[in-house]
Amino acid sequence: MLMIRLQRIGKKKQAHFRVVLTEHTKKPQGQYQELLGTYNPHAKDFKANRERVEYWMSKGAQISPTVNNLMVNHKVWDRPKMQSWKPKKKQEEVKK
Repeated sequence: MLMIRLQRIGKKKQAHFRVVLTEHTKKPQGQYQELLGTYNPHAKDFKANRERVEYWMSKGAQISPTVNNLMVNHKVWDRPKMQSWKPKKKQEEVKK
């Protein structure tokens, strides 16, 4: 299954990210099939090729919740946000 997700690049404490299309079983830092955009969290700069993202999604690729939420926040498209993390369970809830 193809996945559209972030790939971390940049030096230590100076993270930059690529938005890439890759097989979901491959390592995140490994090879990718297509570069779809970039994200600089320090400057809050997000660029993505919307047409190519929609093309690959029409072909069956899944988008990660983080990339989807970035595209919604930066007004690249109008879709609902996804939950990208799960809160930790407290010790008391685990015991019950």
